[in-house]
Amino acid sequence: MDVAQKVMLINDMFPGPTINCSSNNNIVVNVFNQLDHPLLFNWHGIQQRKNSWMDGMPGTNCPIQPGTNWTYKWQPKDQIGTFFYFPSMGMQRAAGGYGIITVHSRLLIPVPFDEPAGDYPVLVGDWYTKDHTVLAKNLDAGKSIGRPAGLVINGKNEKDASNPPMYTMEAGKVYRFRVCNVGIKTSLNVRIQGHSLKLVEMEGSHTVQNSYDSLDVHVAQCVSFLVTADQKPGDYLLVASTRFLKEYSAITAIVRYNGSNTPASPKLPEGPSGWAWSINQWRSFRWNLTASAARPNPQGSYHYGQINITRTIKLCTSKGKVDGKERFALNGVSHVDDAQTPLKLAEYFNASSGVFEYNLIGDVPPATTVPQKLAPNVISAEFRTFIEVVFENPEKSIDSFHINGYAFFAAGMGPGIWTPECRKTYNLLDTVSRHTIQVYPRSWTAVMLTFDNAGMWNIRSNMWERYYLGAQLYVSVVSPARSLRDEYNMPEIALRCGKVVGLPMPPSYLPA
Repeated sequence: MDVAQKVMLINDMFPGPTINCSSNNNIVVNVFNQLDHPLLFNWHGIQQRKNSWMDGMPGTNCPIQPGTNWTYKWQPKDQIGTFFYFPSMGMQRAAGGYGIITVHSRLLIPVPFDEPAGDYPVLVGDWYTKDHTVLAKNLDAGKSIGRPAGLVINGKNEKDASNPPMYTMEAGKVYRFRVCNVGIKTSLNVRIQGHSLKLVEMEGSHTVQNSYDSLDVHVAQCVSFLVTADQKPGDYLLVASTRFLKEYSAITAIVRYNGSNTPASPKLPEGPSGWAWSINQWRSFRWNLTASAARPNPQGSYHYGQINITRTIKLCTSKGKVDGKERFALNGVSHVDDAQTPLKLAEYFNASSGVFEYNLIGDVPPATTVPQKLAPNVISAEFRTFIEVVFENPEKSIDSFHINGYAFFAAGMGPGIWTPECRKTYNLLDTVSRHTIQVYPRSWTAVMLTFDNAGMWNIRSNMWERYYLGAQLYVSVVSPARSLRDEYNMPEIALRCGKVVGLPMPPSYLPA
C-alpha cells in the first residue's frame, strides 16, 4: 500500500501462528504483551463451553497489561472446522494480530470427504493504512474511518502474494482452502481462475457439497472449499474482491501447479454483482444432515425446526448522535464497556451495582424518535431456553453479526422489517449451524439457538467501526443450579481489576 506503518506481530509473524488442533484438545496459549497497549485475544467462533472466563472480550476479561503475560486455557469442545483469533481491544483488530484456528475431527470420526493433499489458509481482509490508535481517535471525535486502502491476503499485498507463489498444487490432487474474512468492514468474493470450489465446511459445520464458481464471504465469516487440480498445469490466480462498494478493489495470489512455468492469464474471472446474487447463494447453503460433526452422531439428529420458540428478541441497529458525536446502538442503547470492571467479573462477585444494570433494552426496538442512551448493554436470557434472535439493519450498507459462546441456525433473511409472518419463509430443516451471519441493507436476518452455555457472552456487529461505537451487547446466561455441570468457577489465575480487586472469592459452584 506504499505506506510504512506499525503492524501487530505475534512471534514475529503476521498473520500470527496457526493454532492447529483436534476436537477437545486442551489448548494453552501464553500471551506476552510487548505492546504499549492493554491486550486481549478473542477466539472467534470457539464456544468456550462453560468457560466464558477464556473468551477474551473486554466484558469478560481484565486486559493483559503491557509488559505482562497471561495464559489462556481452552478446549474446542465438540467442535470442528475453521475459526480465527484476533485482538479485541479498541481498534487493534485493524493492525493485524490475527491468525487461523483449524480444528480437525478426531481419528475414527468419519469426515464426509477424503483427506486433501494440502490444507491452505486464506486470511483475507480489507486494510487501513492509518494506525489503529488514529482510527480510534477519529471515531472518538465523531468522524468515520472511511474506506479501506485495499486488501491483504495472509498479511501480504498483491505483489508479495505472487512472488513466490502463495499456494502450490500437484495435478490430479485435491486441496482444501480455508477462507476467513478477517477485515473490519468489507464483504468479499473469492474465486480461483479456471477451477470450481466445492464447499465442504462453514464455521464448524459440514455442508452439502455444492460446487460454486465463487463464494461471498462476509466480515468475520469462514468457509472451507475443496479445489481439484484438474486444469492444464500452469499458474492460476486466486482472486478476492470487494462486494457492494462503489470503488472496486481486488487482490490476487498465485496458485502454481508443481513444475509449471506457464504464467497466469491476466484476465481475472469476473465477480458477481448486486445483492440478489449474494442472497440466492446464501439460500443454497445447506447443512449436511448425514455427516458427523465432532461426535459420531449425524449433524441432522438435532431438529431445530421442531422446537418451540420461548422468546423472540428483535435487535435493531440504529445510528444517532450523542453529545454531537456519531454512535451506533442496539434497541436504543449504545454499549460502552465499564472503564474498570469487566461485566462478567462484576456479576460473578455480585458487584454489578454501579457497573451495569440488566435489561435496559426490551425485546422490541423502541420508536426511532427515542434518543440513544450510552450504557453497558446487558440482557439476560433464561438458561437452556430456545430463543429466536432477529437482527434488523435499517442502514444502507451490509452488516454482519456474531454471537459468542454459541452456534445458531440462521433460519431466514428478507427485506424490510421483520414480522411473525416472515417465519413462513424460514428454512426449518437444514440451514447451516454457524456463528456469524450477514444482515443485508434495510433487511432482517433471523437466527435460532438454545442458550445452554452459561456465561456472559458478547453479541456484536463485526463491522468494527459500528462495534466500537456501540453496536454490541452482552447476554448473561446464568444456571439457576449454580452447578459445575453448567459452568466452571472463575479460574484462580483470572486477572482482577476494577471493583473486584481484593474481594473474597465467591463460594464455589456445586459439584456436578
